[in-house]
Amino acid sequence: MLDPKAYRDAMSEIASPVHIIATDGPAGLAGMTVTALASVTDQPATLLVCVNRQSPSAPRFLKNKAFSVNSLGAADQKLADIFAGRTDEHFAEKFTHGLWRKGATGAPLLEGALANFDCRLIEAKDVGTHHILIGEVVAVARRDEGAGLLYHRRAYRRSDDEL
Repeated sequence: MLDPKAYRDAMSEIASPVHIIATDGPAGLAGMTVTALASVTDQPATLLVCVNRQSPSAPRFLKNKAFSVNSLGAADQKLADIFAGRTDEHFAEKFTHGLWRKGATGAPLLEGALANFDCRLIEAKDVGTHHILIGEVVAVARRDEGAGLLYHRRAYRRSDDEL
Protein backbone atom coordinates (compact mmCIF):
# COMPACT_ATOMS: atom_id res chain seq x y z
CA MET A 1 0.00 0.00 0.00
CA LEU A 2 1.24 3.48 -0.89
CA ASP A 3 2.36 5.64 2.03
CA PRO A 4 -0.23 8.46 2.49
CA LYS A 5 2.50 11.01 3.31
CA ALA A 6 4.37 10.18 0.09
CA TYR A 7 1.11 10.73 -1.81
CA ARG A 8 0.45 14.08 -0.07
CA ASP A 9 4.03 15.19 -0.73
CA ALA A 10 3.71 14.39 -4.42
CA MET A 11 0.33 16.16 -4.62
CA SER A 12 1.91 19.29 -3.06
CA GLU A 13 3.89 19.66 -6.30
CA ILE A 14 0.66 20.39 -8.19
CA ALA A 15 -0.35 24.05 -8.08
CA SER A 16 -4.08 24.26 -7.37
CA PRO A 17 -6.51 27.18 -7.40
CA VAL A 18 -7.95 28.02 -3.97
CA HIS A 19 -11.72 28.20 -3.46
CA ILE A 20 -14.14 28.71 -0.60
CA ILE A 21 -17.16 26.44 -0.74
CA ALA A 22 -20.18 27.57 1.24
CA THR A 23 -23.66 26.36 2.09
CA ASP A 24 -26.73 27.55 3.92
CA GLY A 25 -30.15 26.03 4.55
CA PRO A 26 -31.98 23.93 7.14
CA ALA A 27 -28.71 22.49 8.52
CA GLY A 28 -27.13 25.93 8.91
CA LEU A 29 -24.37 28.06 7.49
CA ALA A 30 -20.94 26.57 6.79
CA GLY A 31 -17.91 27.15 4.62
CA MET A 32 -14.42 25.81 4.05
CA THR A 33 -11.35 26.33 1.91
CA VAL A 34 -10.74 23.67 -0.76
CA THR A 35 -8.37 22.97 -3.62
CA ALA A 36 -9.84 19.61 -4.72
CA LEU A 37 -12.30 20.75 -7.36
CA ALA A 38 -12.88 19.80 -11.00
CA SER A 39 -15.27 20.48 -13.84
CA VAL A 40 -17.24 17.37 -14.79
CA THR A 41 -19.13 18.55 -17.90
CA ASP A 42 -20.57 21.71 -19.41
CA GLN A 43 -23.87 20.12 -20.55
CA PRO A 44 -25.35 20.24 -18.03
CA ALA A 45 -22.80 22.41 -16.23
CA THR A 46 -21.55 20.18 -13.42
CA LEU A 47 -18.57 20.25 -11.08
CA LEU A 48 -17.24 18.18 -8.23
CA VAL A 49 -15.55 19.11 -5.00
CA CYS A 50 -13.97 16.89 -2.35
CA VAL A 51 -14.70 17.47 1.36
CA ASN A 52 -13.14 15.63 4.28
CA ARG A 53 -15.84 13.60 6.03
CA GLN A 54 -14.36 14.48 9.45
CA SER A 55 -14.96 18.20 8.90
CA PRO A 56 -17.66 19.55 11.23
CA SER A 57 -19.08 21.38 8.19
CA ALA A 58 -19.42 18.29 5.98
CA PRO A 59 -22.90 17.23 7.23
CA ARG A 60 -24.27 20.72 6.53
CA PHE A 61 -23.28 20.48 2.85
CA LEU A 62 -25.04 17.13 2.56
CA LYS A 63 -28.21 18.20 4.38
CA ASN A 64 -28.57 21.62 2.72
CA LYS A 65 -28.29 20.05 -0.75
CA ALA A 66 -26.78 23.24 -2.18
CA PHE A 67 -23.35 24.84 -2.20
CA SER A 68 -21.36 27.58 -3.83
CA VAL A 69 -17.81 27.58 -5.11
CA ASN A 70 -16.05 30.92 -4.81
CA SER A 71 -12.69 31.10 -6.60
CA LEU A 72 -10.33 33.34 -4.67
CA GLY A 73 -8.16 36.16 -5.94
CA ALA A 74 -4.57 36.69 -4.86
CA ALA A 75 -5.67 39.28 -2.27
CA ASP A 76 -7.93 36.74 -0.51
CA GLN A 77 -5.27 34.78 1.42
CA LYS A 78 -6.65 35.92 4.80
CA LEU A 79 -10.12 34.64 3.84
CA ALA A 80 -8.58 31.34 2.70
CA ASP A 81 -6.94 30.96 6.13
CA ILE A 82 -10.15 31.78 8.01
CA PHE A 83 -12.20 29.26 6.03
CA ALA A 84 -9.38 26.68 6.30
CA GLY A 85 -9.87 26.70 10.08
CA ARG A 86 -6.62 28.52 10.91
CA THR A 87 -8.52 30.86 13.25
CA ASP A 88 -10.91 30.26 16.13
CA GLU A 89 -13.94 31.24 14.06
CA HIS A 90 -16.51 28.61 13.20
CA PHE A 91 -19.59 28.27 11.01
CA ALA A 92 -21.45 31.63 10.78
CA GLU A 93 -18.57 33.57 12.41
CA LYS A 94 -16.43 33.00 9.29
CA PHE A 95 -18.97 34.88 7.18
CA THR A 96 -18.34 38.13 9.07
CA HIS A 97 -15.29 38.41 6.78
CA GLY A 98 -15.83 39.39 3.16
CA LEU A 99 -19.06 40.51 1.53
CA TRP A 100 -21.56 37.70 0.95
CA ARG A 101 -24.92 37.49 -0.82
CA LYS A 102 -27.36 34.61 -1.28
CA GLY A 103 -27.41 32.80 -4.58
CA ALA A 104 -30.41 31.21 -6.32
CA THR A 105 -29.92 28.00 -4.29
CA GLY A 106 -29.58 29.92 -1.01
CA ALA A 107 -25.85 29.23 -0.85
CA PRO A 108 -23.62 32.21 0.05
CA LEU A 109 -21.70 33.83 -2.82
CA LEU A 110 -18.55 35.87 -2.14
CA GLU A 111 -18.67 39.33 -3.73
CA GLY A 112 -15.41 40.03 -5.53
CA ALA A 113 -14.47 36.38 -6.07
CA LEU A 114 -12.83 35.69 -9.43
CA ALA A 115 -15.71 33.33 -10.16
CA ASN A 116 -18.83 32.11 -8.36
CA PHE A 117 -20.61 28.84 -9.07
CA ASP A 118 -24.01 28.35 -7.43
CA CYS A 119 -24.70 24.61 -7.28
CA ARG A 120 -27.51 22.23 -6.46
CA LEU A 121 -26.13 19.02 -4.92
CA ILE A 122 -27.15 16.15 -7.20
CA GLU A 123 -24.95 13.38 -5.80
CA ALA A 124 -22.55 12.63 -2.97
CA LYS A 125 -20.21 9.67 -2.98
CA ASP A 126 -17.89 8.52 -0.21
CA VAL A 127 -14.37 7.60 -1.25
CA GLY A 128 -11.81 6.95 1.48
CA THR A 129 -11.71 9.87 3.90
CA HIS A 130 -13.74 12.23 1.71
CA HIS A 131 -17.19 12.99 0.32
CA ILE A 132 -17.20 13.77 -3.38
CA LEU A 133 -19.95 16.36 -3.84
CA ILE A 134 -21.29 16.64 -7.37
CA GLY A 135 -23.18 19.81 -8.10
CA GLU A 136 -25.23 20.97 -11.03
CA VAL A 137 -24.32 24.61 -11.60
CA VAL A 138 -27.46 26.76 -11.74
CA ALA A 139 -25.73 30.17 -11.97
CA VAL A 140 -22.27 31.63 -12.49
CA ALA A 141 -20.62 35.03 -12.19
CA ARG A 142 -17.07 36.05 -13.01
CA ARG A 143 -14.66 38.94 -12.77
CA ASP A 144 -12.42 39.75 -15.72
CA GLU A 145 -9.42 40.99 -13.78
CA GLY A 146 -6.99 40.02 -11.07
CA ALA A 147 -4.59 37.21 -10.33
CA GLY A 148 -5.87 34.02 -8.77
CA LEU A 149 -4.79 32.51 -5.46
CA LEU A 150 -2.91 29.22 -5.82
CA TYR A 151 -1.66 26.67 -3.29
CA HIS A 152 1.67 25.08 -4.27
CA ARG A 153 4.28 23.30 -2.14
CA ARG A 154 2.16 24.02 0.94
CA ALA A 155 2.22 27.79 0.45
CA TYR A 156 -0.01 30.37 -1.18
CA ARG A 157 1.11 31.93 -4.45
CA ARG A 158 -0.33 34.28 -7.05
CA SER A 159 -1.37 32.81 -10.38
CA ASP A 160 0.82 35.36 -12.14
CA ASP A 161 3.96 34.37 -10.14
CA GLU A 162 6.58 32.06 -11.53
CA LEU A 163 6.19 28.66 -9.92
